[in-house]
Amino acid sequence: MKIVFATNNKNKISEVQSLIPQNIKLLSLEDIGCFEDIPETQSTIEGNAKQKANYIKERYGIDCFADDTGLEVDALNGEPGVYSARYAGEQKNAADNMAKLLSYLKNKNNRNAQFKTVIALNFNNGLKTFTGICKGEITMEKRGGKGFGYDPIFKPLGHEQTFAQMDLSLKNEIGHRGKAILKLITFLNEYVR
Repeated sequence: MKIVFATNNKNKISEVQSLIPQNIKLLSLEDIGCFEDIPETQSTIEGNAKQKANYIKERYGIDCFADDTGLEVDALNGEPGVYSARYAGEQKNAADNMAKLLSYLKNKNNRNAQFKTVIALNFNNGLKTFTGICKGEITMEKRGGKGFGYDPIFKPLGHEQTFAQMDLSLKNEIGHRGKAILKLITFLNEYVR
C-alpha cells in the first residue's frame, strides 16, 4: 500500500517513517511532485489537518494523511494552539516562537501545557481523524538539541528531559504524534493484511 504524508517537514517524515510498518510505503509531497504551499486557513488543529488531506486527495487523487499539531498552554488560554508554527510571525521561526512563549510565561507559576496532534486520513473516499495528546509543562529555558519546534522547552509529564533531550524512540512512544500515528496504523493495518 502507498500513502502520502502531506508535509514538507523532513523531521516529521522521519519520525513517522520510523513508526510505519514495512508493508505501507510512505510517500512525501516531494515524491508526488507537490511543491506548492498547502493552505492551512482553518481555525482549529483538526480543521487544518482535514484541509491538507483533502487538498492532496482532490488534486492528486492519492490516498493521503495530513497532521496538524499545536502546543496549548493553560496559562495562555490554549495559545499558541492552531498558530503554533507562526506564533511569532509568518517566518515560522522556532527560536522566535519559543522566545515569545517564554516571555509570555515569565511571571506565570502555571506552566502546564499539552501538545495535540490531529491526523486526518483521506482514504478509500472517506475521511477519518486520529488524535494524540501529550501533557507536560513548559520549562524555564531551552534544553537539548534534538527534535524541532517547541521540543527544547516542553517537558512531558513524568519525565525530567525535554523532548529535545530524548531519543526519538522514547519521544515517539510517549509523544502526541506517536500516539496519533499508532491509531492511524491500527486503522490502516485492517486494510493491508
